[in-house]
Amino acid sequence: MKLAFLGLGVMGYPMAGHLAKTHDVTVYNRTAAKAQAWVDQHGGAMADTPEAAAKGADIVLACVGNDDDLRSVTTGQGGAFAGMKPGAIFVDHTTVSAQVTAELYAAAKDAGLHFVDAPVSGGQAGAENGQLSIMCGGDQDAFDGAAPVMQVYAKLCRRIGGSGSGQMTKMCNQIAIAGLVQGLSEALHFAQKAGLDGEAVVEVISQGAAGSWQMANRYQTMLGDTWDHGFAVDWMRKDLGICLAAADANGASLPVTALVDQFYKDVQKLGGGRWDTSSLLKRLQAMG
Repeated sequence: MKLAFLGLGVMGYPMAGHLAKTHDVTVYNRTAAKAQAWVDQHGGAMADTPEAAAKGADIVLACVGNDDDLRSVTTGQGGAFAGMKPGAIFVDHTTVSAQVTAELYAAAKDAGLHFVDAPVSGGQAGAENGQLSIMCGGDQDAFDGAAPVMQVYAKLCRRIGGSGSGQMTKMCNQIAIAGLVQGLSEALHFAQKAGLDGEAVVEVISQGAAGSWQMANRYQTMLGDTWDHGFAVDWMRKDLGICLAAADANGASLPVTALVDQFYKDVQKLGGGRWDTSSLLKRLQAMG
């Protein structure tokens, strides 16, 4: 199967690398040097535009930054939709708004293409290890065609429903994470203030009802005052903004999410926009 992959950031680079082990992959990245480095490491080919990368591809996959980036690589000048053959499938792994997903699903349909929204969870480590959770929305036949390709870097890949369902599910994921990280941060901050051994505390409470993925995978770096392990605060604020906008539209009440979004704003003010999301603890420590 001939594939194209657009966007070689911390997630896209390893995801495309997994695909290159079994498929013919052409890559595109806004910074051409990154695409060249990928080709040097994995083989395949690189293209100067998304349109050129998409020519002849059965499936085009993308993992870019935000709504505007996704519009640029799909329907912008030199965008992938112009180069895709009729019946080809576009898979969007970017976390974006429900609005742009609906817009591009319709544009793809008008062009005789298929569009699957397929945001991922699992972070950089999940991408590198091929252990991502992928939540998908779109037509069943399009999902069925793309699923075997996505399985290459997934531990779970599931269609939730029609177009947009994948993005809405990713919003649920980010809403849940925000509250969990704040709770974990407060627990570790409390332990420090109480003079407790944080390692010992986590060893005990992680085996009970308080245990979580965040606790198991982040507590050591949090206690070690290390904030360069994974998903950045700037990206999380982008995602939470999407969640809050969607909640305004559908009437959901997200008071904790809105509060934690403001806490992440405080982290940005501390200069931590590129720190990982567990830096909510750093905010509490800075407060005294």
